[in-house]
Amino acid sequence: MAVDLGAGSGRCVVGQIVDGRWQLIEAGRFRTPAYTDTATGYQCWDTDAILRAVEQHLGQASAQARLASVGVDGWGVDYVLLDGDLQRVGAAVCYRDKRTAGVMERVHGRVPREDIYRRTGIQFLPFNTFYQLAACVEQRPEWLDAARHLLMIPDYLHFRLSGVAANEYTNATTTQICGLDGEWDDALVEAIGLKHELLRKPVAAGTVLGEGQGAASGMKVIAPATHDTASAVAGTPLESDDEAYISSGTWSLMGIESRTPMATADALRMNFTNEGGLEGRFRVLKNIMGMWPMQRICEEQGIADIDALVKEAGDAAPWRSILDTNDPEFLNPPSMTEAIRTFCRSTQQPAPETAAQMARCIFDSLALSYRQVKEQLEALRGRRLVRMRIVGGGCRNRLLNQLCADACGLPVLAGPVEASALGNLSAQMIALGEMENLQAARAVIRASFVVEEYTPRAGVPVHVLECWNELRAAREAKGATCA
Repeated sequence: MAVDLGAGSGRCVVGQIVDGRWQLIEAGRFRTPAYTDTATGYQCWDTDAILRAVEQHLGQASAQARLASVGVDGWGVDYVLLDGDLQRVGAAVCYRDKRTAGVMERVHGRVPREDIYRRTGIQFLPFNTFYQLAACVEQRPEWLDAARHLLMIPDYLHFRLSGVAANEYTNATTTQICGLDGEWDDALVEAIGLKHELLRKPVAAGTVLGEGQGAASGMKVIAPATHDTASAVAGTPLESDDEAYISSGTWSLMGIESRTPMATADALRMNFTNEGGLEGRFRVLKNIMGMWPMQRICEEQGIADIDALVKEAGDAAPWRSILDTNDPEFLNPPSMTEAIRTFCRSTQQPAPETAAQMARCIFDSLALSYRQVKEQLEALRGRRLVRMRIVGGGCRNRLLNQLCADACGLPVLAGPVEASALGNLSAQMIALGEMENLQAARAVIRASFVVEEYTPRAGVPVHVLECWNELRAAREAKGATCA
C-alpha cells in the first residue's frame, strides 16, 4: 500500500501487478488535518490525526487482502522533532506559516546564497527546512534544546508504523541542508546553530526500514522516494532525456530527470533546484504555484463541481488578465479571491468578477509559468525539449493541458493521474525484489495506463507575453518569490 500525502488531502492506494499490468484500488482518502497552535499561533499539521487516518485505512485494507508492505510519501520541507525518549517535541509547523518571514535574508547575512547553492543545489524558497529551523532557533530554542531527532513528515509516519527512526534521502534533499553528495552538510547545520545529532545519515529510497507494528503488523515498512514529487517523477513513464515533466497538484513541479546535478551559476540565477530521486537520480526542477489558488477559490466561493468550472473557464475570454502566480501575495492570503482581484487592479488589468473568469486567469497564468520554465530548462541544458508529460491530479484538467501545449509549443502527454502512488508502489516492488529497477517499473506503467495527447493549436499573443515579462520583472526586482 502506498500512503500518498498531499497538503490538501491524503490517500491510501493498494497496488498489485496482474499479467504485467498495475491494478490499483483506492483504500481510502482523507483531508490532511491542520490546526492553529494556541501556544504559539503557528499553523501546524495534526500528525496524530494523520497517523490515525493512515492506520484506519491500513487496517481496513489488510482485512481485505494480505499486504506485503507499506510506504509513505508526502510533501517536503516540514518536519517533526523527537526527544531522547522518542516523544514529540513542539508542533509540526506548516510551511505556509509566517514564522519564516525575513529569516532567509538574515541567514544569507551569515552564509552567502552562492555558497549554499554550491553545496546543496537547492532552490531558494522562504519555507525551506533550512529557514524553518533558523526560525525555530530564533523563536522556540527550547524545542531544539530538547530535541534529539529530526524526521520529515513521511519519516515520522514510518517511525510510528515500524519503530525505526530514519531520514530518507529524497526528502532530506528538500531541506537545503543536505549536500549534493547525499550527506548532511556540517557547515550549514552549524551556521544556524543546530546539533549534529538531530540528523541521521540519509537512507536510500527503497530501503526496507523494518517489520511493521500495530496496524502495519505482518508487513514490511519500506521508505519509498518519500518526497511526493520524487515518487511522482518515478511514476512518470519517461522515455527520453529530452522530455520534461510537470507533477501537477497543489504545486506544479516542472523539470527534467538527470544523472548529474545542474548547480551552475546559470541554474542559481534561474533558481532551479536539484532534488534527489529514486536510484540516486536528480530532479532538476522548479516549484510553480499550481492548483493552490484554484483550491482556495473553490473553498471561498463554495464551488464543488470543479469540472463544470473548468468547462466554463474554457468558454471565458482568454488572456483577459494574468497573474504572476509566484508572487508571495498568493502563498496564503486571507482571501485568494480578493488577492487576485487586488493584484489585477494594481497592475492595470481588469479584475476577474465571475468564478469562470477567475479560473481562466489562473490557468492562463500557469501556462505562462510553464512556458518560462520550459525556456529556462532548454537554456540550462543547451538543447531543446521535445515533449511534456503532465502527471498527477492536475493532468485531468484538459483546458490547462491544452494551454500548456499552446504556450510551450510542444506536444503534451497527460497521465497517469496516480503517478505519486505508482512511484511509491514501484519503489516498494523493487525493494521486495518483484521488479528489477526503475526502468522496468516505468515499462510496466506504460503498459498499464492510457495517456491523452495534446498538440499545440495557438500561440500566446505578443502583448500577453510583454505583460507577463513586466509582471515577472517587477517581482524579481523586489527580490520576492514564493516558488
